[in-house]
Amino acid sequence: MKPTIYDIAKVAKVSKSTVSRVLNNNPNISNKSKQRVLKAIAELNYQPSKIARGLSAGFDAILVVSRSTATTKNNPFFSEILHVISTYAETEGYDVILQTSQNNLDEIEKTIMKTSSKIVKGIIMLSSPSDENYFEQINSLNIPTVVIGKVNGHFENIYSVDTDNFKDSYNLVQYMIDLGHQNIACLYSPQEYHVSIDRLKGYKQCLLDNQLALKDELMINCGFTMGEAYNNSKKLFDSKPYPTAIFATDDLKLLGLYKILDELEIKTPSELLVGGYSNTEITSFLFPSLIQIENPTHKLGEFSTKLLFTIIKQQPVDERKIIVPTLQKIIGSKYKK
Repeated sequence: MKPTIYDIAKVAKVSKSTVSRVLNNNPNISNKSKQRVLKAIAELNYQPSKIARGLSAGFDAILVVSRSTATTKNNPFFSEILHVISTYAETEGYDVILQTSQNNLDEIEKTIMKTSSKIVKGIIMLSSPSDENYFEQINSLNIPTVVIGKVNGHFENIYSVDTDNFKDSYNLVQYMIDLGHQNIACLYSPQEYHVSIDRLKGYKQCLLDNQLALKDELMINCGFTMGEAYNNSKKLFDSKPYPTAIFATDDLKLLGLYKILDELEIKTPSELLVGGYSNTEITSFLFPSLIQIENPTHKLGEFSTKLLFTIIKQQPVDERKIIVPTLQKIIGSKYKK
């Protein structure tokens, strides 16, 4: 296996950021540390990465920061939005560097390493962590950053492009209530990101505003993968009465739910009403059809990339926080309970 800067840092007994500064000829480092790093590089026969070699080639790039690989497995949102970003970046003559990580700490370290190369002119983050201490560290890099998701705080170098997840969730659940449903379940994601928090909040607030009780047994944490969604959603059907309607916060949960309904021979919408968010065309082929909040994946990718390049070109920006409207598609006409 080829040595990495992590190996160099270990041998030289310095931080990974120190190794990165040496590789990129950054003068902000002591001669003693520099010599230790250079000695470790020679001992390990380290070969610079493509990014380091790019310093002499002179190419420009944007860094796309994805979530940890454990949370993006089989999730079509990330592949679709990356395609949009890459296509637009290409028209601007920029390369795209995709970064995945194991956790937020690992992500920060990798981001620091890549941005220190000076090749990276801007960052697009594909999700918004609920712990905004993360943004403080990204902001300190002094590189234009666009987050696809909500950012509560104000950070000089960070902008956001998002949908109104609270409002959209609230409106869909209200539609179910208006049809006569009161026993409404929610399949949600772990509360590690703003999007997950807001969608669950919208569901809860709508029930409370309609004087309906919040029932723990009807709120199911379905994880980040389709397998988790399928296994955890089964809890709703362990005993009767079943819920009369189910709100799912993303399409992986919808797909897992439809498999369960097929196995149990539960008919929709005559026996159970299903609605939720959809990022792809996949859920539009589900039969029977569902109430669908169509997440504007293409527009999120397009708006965020255009905003980033506007900032990179030092052109005026009208809004630091952009809200992209969604479309609620009511497919079919006989949803009434």
